[in-house]
Amino acid sequence: MKKRHRLSLYGIAVACAMTAAYVAYQWLRPTDIVIVDAIGEPYEHVRLRSRSTLPPYDGEGGYLDLYVKRPAIFRFNDPRYGFVTPPAKFLFIIAANQDSIDGVTLSPQVKALPLDASMRILIDLENQFRRGGWRPIAVSDNPPIEDTPATRAALRRCDDPITYWQAGDKYQIVLDIRCFPRDGHPDDDRYLITLQLAKPFVYDD
Repeated sequence: MKKRHRLSLYGIAVACAMTAAYVAYQWLRPTDIVIVDAIGEPYEHVRLRSRSTLPPYDGEGGYLDLYVKRPAIFRFNDPRYGFVTPPAKFLFIIAANQDSIDGVTLSPQVKALPLDASMRILIDLENQFRRGGWRPIAVSDNPPIEDTPATRAALRRCDDPITYWQAGDKYQIVLDIRCFPRDGHPDDDRYLITLQLAKPFVYDD
């Protein structure tokens, strides 16, 4: 009986140690990161350079959406126009073939967030764009999103503003933020940013 009791305690201790080791691994494991040097580069270059769950390309022609399965930071590594986002749970690369990626779409959040937190992320991204030489385009209808009382009121009405940014003649970004209302609980509404990066496809005013 005593031997069985000792074995039982030993088993519990081993299980606790394994649980503690797993928790420590989750805390200490390096954050996943997807690194893109340029739109148009081979997909496999992106996958091998990144530390992420991007899958191998196994398409036989036609467009594929290549998703991460675990949240990852996105780093656009262009020497002039580069920027970095917070971890994104929703991130995928669009590619017609393995020789060239056509774009990246992501939400730079791991979940929909309250308005204050979402606006901090969005304004930081726009500030990175400005510092990197991106310029807003189509501003007569879609000006840059500013953190003002008017903008916040529009977001709470779920007007979902959108803005366009261009990097020389190389790239464009579509950036928007949309609301997910919680009926009867406006203070609990959540917001989600979407960023799309590709070669230019929208013309300026």
